[in-house]
Amino acid sequence: MRLEQLQFFLAVLECGSIREAARRVGLSQPALSKSLSQLEKELDVRLFVRSRQGIQATNAGLTLAVRARTVAAELRKVREELAHGYTSGAAHVAFGVGQASAMLIMSEAIQRFRKRWPQARIRITEGLPDSLLPLVRDETLDFALGGRIEQLPSNVAFKPLFRSARVVVGRKDHPMANARSVHDLVGAEWVRTPPIEKPNGPLERFFLSAGLPIPEAVVECESYHSATFLLANTDMLALMSRRQLDTPYGAKYLQEISVRESIPAFTVGMFRRADNPLTPAAEALARNVATVARRLSSTREG
Repeated sequence: MRLEQLQFFLAVLECGSIREAARRVGLSQPALSKSLSQLEKELDVRLFVRSRQGIQATNAGLTLAVRARTVAAELRKVREELAHGYTSGAAHVAFGVGQASAMLIMSEAIQRFRKRWPQARIRITEGLPDSLLPLVRDETLDFALGGRIEQLPSNVAFKPLFRSARVVVGRKDHPMANARSVHDLVGAEWVRTPPIEKPNGPLERFFLSAGLPIPEAVVECESYHSATFLLANTDMLALMSRRQLDTPYGAKYLQEISVRESIPAFTVGMFRRADNPLTPAAEALARNVATVARRLSSTREG
């Protein structure tokens, strides 16, 4: 098995067609097809099947893709470290954000980072842990920021950064703005925001601890941006990080509805590979993230 075979294989997987993949890697279609056939023969498995939707990976192909992406990521790291990993050259860092509280760290951390790495390319992916952690595992992402989860994928470690308190949030001038207890919120419609934990998530625990039935009118929203827009333009409520109210949009359109009952807090941290070091550039950005997070955690819990 040669490295270029894995690169050709990944190109076909990502493009979904031999023709587009051949154009990407600069080969003729027959040459690319021959390379794939040789790889399948060597591994003694079928990697792709053709369908009306194009060429699709088999289960064996999907298994190989996980390893192949890791190999490609490691090769990228080596090239960056040898070419410009120890200078301010055009290194590349990719990370994910899965928690609104973590977004408050990004601006300052990136500004600090770019003073040392002014030409570095940065790619940010937003998503839930279910979508981000596989990308950390196969090193498509260098690291990800998000709320702690109970079960981590193999080879992924979690480093706590700060605690974040949850509060009840609604739009400015919400009709329930004067509520002082969860009992006053019975009958409200709710938005469940990330991390979406079921069947015993924070919204369920909030109501059950008060001896109340769990709300039935719930919209699950997997994006904080969409959830914030929805809250600002409806009478729906949500349990969100208090720090979300520190963002420009949150401060302008949302407000905390103070209730006396305690609401489960959560821990925000960094997910990264446990067995492979980051590139110097990715490590530098990770350190800046941790520095900003430490200062954030030294303020009032929010």
